[in-house]
Amino acid sequence: MIAQPTPSEPGPAFLPGTVTLVGAGPGDPELLTLKAVRAIGAATVLLVDDLVSDAVLVHAAPGARIVHVGKRGGCKSTPQAFIEKLMVMAAREGEVVVRLKGGDPFIFGRGGEEVEHLQSEGITVQVVNGITAGLGGLTALGVPMTHRDHAHGVVFVTGHAKPGDSGTDWTALATTARDAKLTLVIYMGVSGAAQIQQQLLTGLPASTPLAIIQHATLPHQRHAVARLGELVDTLAREQLGSPAVIVVGDVVRGIAAASQPARVPHAA
Repeated sequence: MIAQPTPSEPGPAFLPGTVTLVGAGPGDPELLTLKAVRAIGAATVLLVDDLVSDAVLVHAAPGARIVHVGKRGGCKSTPQAFIEKLMVMAAREGEVVVRLKGGDPFIFGRGGEEVEHLQSEGITVQVVNGITAGLGGLTALGVPMTHRDHAHGVVFVTGHAKPGDSGTDWTALATTARDAKLTLVIYMGVSGAAQIQQQLLTGLPASTPLAIIQHATLPHQRHAVARLGELVDTLAREQLGSPAVIVVGDVVRGIAAASQPARVPHAA
């Protein structure tokens, strides 16, 4: 079961034989929560995703065992079933296990699957949230996700469907985003950018502003500002690739550096 503290009590301790899924945030180690730092420091075994910054791992205890389990779209990855097996084995051996994930475990981090598997094996699991890359990257550019005049809500959506899944209905989403004034935050959308652009254009004007943010919040973050009709051309021209998020909507008009499409900002 997931341990749940009462409002008057501190969070549960990180105990031997348990697993904690920890969101490491988008990259900048200063964006870690206090609870995440405490969990990382308590761990005897850390299973670390590929996108987690090395600067985050300085909070690990000197004797902790760090196991890198790479998970990155389009690259060779550690099988999910193997990662889940490692978590169960380590917990049953009495380790304090932390599964360290980029962003937030419950936003395209497969945290839900891992919680379900651990619970089915009788392992106590808890989750520590992290700042998701879309929010961190857009904030680094000084732009909100919602705005009373420009966006009444946000949709987080994946551009990468699992095998056998038809994926997102971009045509329907475009119409909804236009009518409801929503910001679209697209994860893992670089490889499918051509299809995403084509189908979003069925419901959104080609002039709809967007931002592509690569390596969100890290010192080498780069971004480009463009219009929806220019998405594919902008990716190619600016040589932007994964890991990146694509933010579509009128909030992007507020980026002060729009006249400089790609840049390396100061460290967050």
